[in-house]
Amino acid sequence: MWGFSDIRHGSDQEEIHGRLVCEYDSDLSMRTVSTPSPALILPPRSSPGVLNGSSTSSSTFGTETIAMVHTPPTSLTHPQRSLRQPRDQQAAPIDFLPDHAFLQIFTHLPTNQLCRCARVCRRWYNLAWDPHLWRTIRLTGDVLHVDRALRVLTRRLCQDTPNVCLTLETVVVSGCRRLTDRGLYTVAQCSPELRRLEVAGCYNVSNEAVFEVVSRCPNLEHLDVSGCSKVTCISLTRDVSFKLSPLHGQQISIRYLDMTDCFALEDEGLHTIAAHCTQLTHLYLRRCMRLTDEGLRFLVIYCPSVRELSVSDCRFISDFGLREIAKLEGRLRYLSIAHCSRITDVGVRYIAKYCKRLRYLNARGCEGLTDHGIEHLAKNCLKLKSLDIGKCPLVSDAGLEQLALNSFNLKRLSLKSCESITGRGLQVVAANCFDLQLLNVQDCDVPLEALRFVKRHCKRCVIEHTNPAFF
Repeated sequence: MWGFSDIRHGSDQEEIHGRLVCEYDSDLSMRTVSTPSPALILPPRSSPGVLNGSSTSSSTFGTETIAMVHTPPTSLTHPQRSLRQPRDQQAAPIDFLPDHAFLQIFTHLPTNQLCRCARVCRRWYNLAWDPHLWRTIRLTGDVLHVDRALRVLTRRLCQDTPNVCLTLETVVVSGCRRLTDRGLYTVAQCSPELRRLEVAGCYNVSNEAVFEVVSRCPNLEHLDVSGCSKVTCISLTRDVSFKLSPLHGQQISIRYLDMTDCFALEDEGLHTIAAHCTQLTHLYLRRCMRLTDEGLRFLVIYCPSVRELSVSDCRFISDFGLREIAKLEGRLRYLSIAHCSRITDVGVRYIAKYCKRLRYLNARGCEGLTDHGIEHLAKNCLKLKSLDIGKCPLVSDAGLEQLALNSFNLKRLSLKSCESITGRGLQVVAANCFDLQLLNVQDCDVPLEALRFVKRHCKRCVIEHTNPAFF
């Protein structure tokens, strides 16, 4: 970027690191300006990782990522050396930027680059560790030693406020497969103001670590544990539950919870989650295949404020489950029941009757859904904007006509692989739904003329199709 210090490899690094350590020990006053090395949060050279979208590499011994705390660059510890340089080399053009401009630039840097900036010079060091820049720690990478990275970073952030990072509000370590409970314990102990935690795909994380974070971070509102197959519940630790009153013990402030691909989640676990996280508004349970209608009953009892709910690919969810979901009434805006093969028109009628403010419905692969269910949906959910009924072989042009005559706000419609759909149904939709922005008719037997009709009447509509003659 602007001459960041290089990361050397192999024996050169050992020699340089040894020299820096000696210099560090010779001047105890410099202990307060040590900064985490960029090597701490970069993967090995042989397996480049990506952090915040930028490819990087680091020094290694074998295949292990090295976690070190370096002293600042030589110009920091020996300012007299910089004074001996020629006058025209003492100040680069970028040095004339004011501090607020640097801070604005630094706000766009990922965590690893911010650490690199802190090692350029004393001024950059002070600016790079400005507390306002460390509201978020974002790390990614399969081979990153993320437990060590979190430990060193939080230790540095706790320098001014011992043992506590008062500014840290967001930690994103999704995809860091080497994250363990130890890393989450570090976050829980140092970040009482944490509001957002994303550990998607970190399959080594267990219930105990999640309980610790939830118990120690009372302001946590957003939690993503998707792909964490060992997580089966969200609750307070026993010690915290014992100290709090029964009423207060249920008031976990989480509003957004993503447990997609948490395969071990069962009805009992969902019961516990609902009982403790009563403020939930967004809940995603995709491919939690052990859940049944009973779990949804507990959810509706304890969490009446749910606005978005996904139970896609939960094969045991049936019309009885939709009857329970319908009790959310006008609060429900988003519902995904894709590939729930036990759902029929009966369940959709419950949703249509009571959830009249529904904006989004994904019923792809619900093979029991017919034109009758679509009719009830169209006549009752007048604010519907997005509908996916792909792979519903019993939906025909008759259902599309009812949809077109009632759902004037429809913007997105997917009919992928609907075998009974013809050009006539599409033309009715195009003639009435002028605001249509996306139409998916892939693998549908639709004539070229119908596609051209849609394009003429819905000027802004993107048509996804498999007809090579239409372009």
